[in-house]
Amino acid sequence: MLVKLVRNSHLALIAGAFALSATSVTAQEVTLRYGHMHTPNSIAGMQAEWLADAIEEKTGGDVAVEIYPNSQLGRLQELAEAVSTGSIALSHNTAGAIGSLYAPFAAFDTPYLYRDVDHLMKVMDVDSPVMSTLNEELADASGVRLLYAFYFGTRHLTANQEIHTPDDLAGVKIRSIPFPIYMATVEGMGAIPVPVDWSEVPTALATGVVEGQENPVTVVVSAKLNEVQSHMMLTGHISAAQVIVINDDTWQSLSSEHQAAIAEAALEVRERATTAMLEAEANDLAQLAEAGNADYWPGRRLGCRCLSYPCASANYRRVR
Repeated sequence: MLVKLVRNSHLALIAGAFALSATSVTAQEVTLRYGHMHTPNSIAGMQAEWLADAIEEKTGGDVAVEIYPNSQLGRLQELAEAVSTGSIALSHNTAGAIGSLYAPFAAFDTPYLYRDVDHLMKVMDVDSPVMSTLNEELADASGVRLLYAFYFGTRHLTANQEIHTPDDLAGVKIRSIPFPIYMATVEGMGAIPVPVDWSEVPTALATGVVEGQENPVTVVVSAKLNEVQSHMMLTGHISAAQVIVINDDTWQSLSSEHQAAIAEAALEVRERATTAMLEAEANDLAQLAEAGNADYWPGRRLGCRCLSYPCASANYRRVR
């Protein structure tokens, strides 16, 4: 998205009896782009549009944002690096992906780290004790600063078979986000992690390159992964936020007024996107169940090599 900060030029003419002086401030223009991997009609895509609208409104039209969805400006790693180098100003990504720029940041996507969504969002608040410290460290180490984070959903496992224990995943190739913390999570479940960028996941599933994947319910439904996968195991292994980051040099170049306006816009979008995601998550799971395709095994816990998780299954085809 194109963000223009234009300071109006002005010419002051002071006429005196014997002198004329003129002062002009040359218009200054900064172009910022927002690149991401999601479709425009996804909640992640829509929140980028909401942010652009809110920034334009709160800066009185001084700031405009141009958005490039669908990985037009790069894949996950490329988008993270592009914000770091300043070739784009804004993007959103997983905490694990941002961890490729500053390793400690990936810890925010540790499996079973949060009690619930409220706990997650308190930790991921830009002003929380842990985040305020790590955000400054991230900016110093990579030139990237967290602007805000919103709830992106709780990740579950899908496959073309019922999974009741880690032994059921022995030898099964499961797509993983191509960053270490996600690879370790899939391996800990008992499967073989296969790194595949999101843009290639539907094809990888359809062609058998991978036999399963893990994502929030909203992603499964919106990407129609249920058309190529028969079972969803409600493992809930990672509750995660999507993090919106800005190039730190760009942030520091903004006036304090524009920084305050953008921070206010970010807070509003964070709340709006989180609410939208919670509603969509509940609706999408209900949609699968309403189709007569939901069976659950509540309360069971599976021993795993490095983690244990409650098992439930929402099956697209009812299992008797």
